[in-house]
Amino acid sequence: MQLPKNNIYTVSRLNGEIRQLLEGQLGKIWLNGEISNFSAPGSGHWYLTLKDSRSQIRCAMFRGRNQSVTFRPANGQQVLVRGTISVYEPRGDYQLLIESMLPAGDGLLAQQYEALKMQLAAQGLFAQDTKRPLPDKIQRIGVITSPTGAAIRDVLHVLARRDPSIEVVIYPAQVQGEAATQTIIQALNIANRRLEVDVLLLTRGGGSLEDLWCFNSEALAHAIYNSALPVVSAVGHEVDTTIADYVADVRAPTPSAGAELLSKDKGNKLQKLAVAASRLQTGWDHYHLKSERRLNLLQHRLTLQDPVRTLQQLAQGFDEMQLRLEGALARRLSQLSLRQQKLAGRLQQQSPRHRLEAGQSRLGYLSRNLNEAMMHRLEKASEKLQHQAGMLGSVSPLGTLSRGYSITSDADGQVLDDAAKVRVGDTLRTRLKQGELQSTVTKVL
Repeated sequence: MQLPKNNIYTVSRLNGEIRQLLEGQLGKIWLNGEISNFSAPGSGHWYLTLKDSRSQIRCAMFRGRNQSVTFRPANGQQVLVRGTISVYEPRGDYQLLIESMLPAGDGLLAQQYEALKMQLAAQGLFAQDTKRPLPDKIQRIGVITSPTGAAIRDVLHVLARRDPSIEVVIYPAQVQGEAATQTIIQALNIANRRLEVDVLLLTRGGGSLEDLWCFNSEALAHAIYNSALPVVSAVGHEVDTTIADYVADVRAPTPSAGAELLSKDKGNKLQKLAVAASRLQTGWDHYHLKSERRLNLLQHRLTLQDPVRTLQQLAQGFDEMQLRLEGALARRLSQLSLRQQKLAGRLQQQSPRHRLEAGQSRLGYLSRNLNEAMMHRLEKASEKLQHQAGMLGSVSPLGTLSRGYSITSDADGQVLDDAAKVRVGDTLRTRLKQGELQSTVTKVL
């Protein structure tokens, strides 16, 4: 087999080129999934796995990025993340480097909002040169809103105070819920068919991103953009911004501000200033969107050559080694602890204390048995002695004496049992039951 002369890769080169290929082709993506295997080493970096019912991918979020996350991730939590696909070269694993993280519910709406805003900006719907100027003299205003909401009351109150001569035509529409977008578009179409007003005011009160979601519709954006009548958007509070605000010819921060913008009084100069400020803001937003797109492109190009990525790879490798070392130490300590417990058990079993205790217990047992045996022997000996003493007593001379008999012995102490052994003049001793008698033989019979 002949080996190729060129294009022989090393593993490091292959992993490096795969990383550049993935980062260059996919760029930044949004990903929705469930967190598992979350860990946060002492370095401050986060490592986790995002999974769905069939697949999973490893992720890393470095300290400089995760400091902006407003919640603490937990296993089992659904999140929406934005990041770049990359390769951890030392292990050859592809992973997602997370730059931002949101809870799944809020995050999906925010993602859809940002994606639609970028899409419509690229189509030119926010361009400043397409904005229509407001009429110099406004006699009739068309208001697209809920006829029972707080916004229409605020608008009518401001118009009555500032310029009662202005007529108001209300085009009823739902301003919240699934059917709201379609009713708003229908009201816009009706107003454009009738052409009975000088300007349209699209308005409603404040609310959450979900409450105002009907104003973030692509269909509504095109309906506003194609309107023959100038449109003023006054949706929500000052901090609320919708797609309708970007497409409309003029944006007012609140319903009341929209009514003031369309009515003249002593503060007419303020009205013109507000219009100019609104257009300036719209122009700035458009410029900001273009700049953001260019910045994202430049950041992506910079990412491919960013030395920080190498440092991140090294940091990730260090964290993995630290986690593996901690796991190995924990397992080793567990093994040593188990071995120590086994040795302690064996030592406990071989301890002389137990043998001494057992010997002492046996000694006590034998001592009790010995005492019992001795007592038994003594009792038996005592009984035998008493029996033999009784038998001895039955044949003892003392017993004979106690029955009235006596014992006579000569001077040498020999008991006399024959009178022929005695001579006249011998001294005899006679022992009675009580005391003794001494006598002299005077006659032998």
